[in-house]
Amino acid sequence: MKVYTKTGDKGQTGLYTGERVDKDSVRVEAYGLVDEADSALGMARAIAVNSEVKSTIYDLQKLLWSLMADIASIGAEPRITSKEVQQLEALIDQFDGQLPPVTSFLVPGDTASSAALDFARTVTRRAERQLWRLARQEELSGEGLVFLNRLSDLCFVLARTEINSK
Repeated sequence: MKVYTKTGDKGQTGLYTGERVDKDSVRVEAYGLVDEADSALGMARAIAVNSEVKSTIYDLQKLLWSLMADIASIGAEPRITSKEVQQLEALIDQFDGQLPPVTSFLVPGDTASSAALDFARTVTRRAERQLWRLARQEELSGEGLVFLNRLSDLCFVLARTEINSK
């Protein structure tokens, strides 16, 4: 099997459920931005110093694959549900409970890994904004919007954890 299929040479791509859509559609842009968030998290995982943060990021990346499948599926049963949102909330509480209170604005860049996590946070927020654009045009199933909102919060907490791990 070849890497290139030539099926997208005319500006369309296939969704997970088989429909063909324009490559510049709001839906394709939304799951493309989730893919960018996944890559940004991968970069953060590669340079993280805290093993618990590394493991958490890996698990988050797998969840993002499920979210991309949800966005690329029309009418399918959602993979990201309130259960996954609750998992993120539990992780936020767990990591945040081990950190000192925030008393001032944080400027990204204290460590390479915290900066990478802050970058992942901003990409995640951009993906969330694009998913809201899609939700205003088409019906979405699942908890993808809430999931991305919590994921950006978790990236912030993980970045703080990395700073405190140096």
